[in-house]
Amino acid sequence: MRLQSVQKALQKKHITFTYTEVEGCGSIDFVHRGLGYHIWEYADHDTPSGVETNLLHAGKSEDVEGDYEATLCGWIEQYF
Repeated sequence: MRLQSVQKALQKKHITFTYTEVEGCGSIDFVHRGLGYHIWEYADHDTPSGVETNLLHAGKSEDVEGDYEATLCGWIEQYF
């Protein structure tokens, strides 16, 4: 199971989400206050290396690399 820290952050905020995993990359989708959000992990050379997400701007996706789980957890705690 991937994105475990992110899943725990969402559970702490009582946000219901769906999790799927394809080819070793995790994907989380959820609705919050009527807006749809996604966190889609992607791989570089078969190793997850970043995510595409719209957590900061529901209508615009952006890539987050590096320690992306910590970044996403911080955003979830701050904005949701």
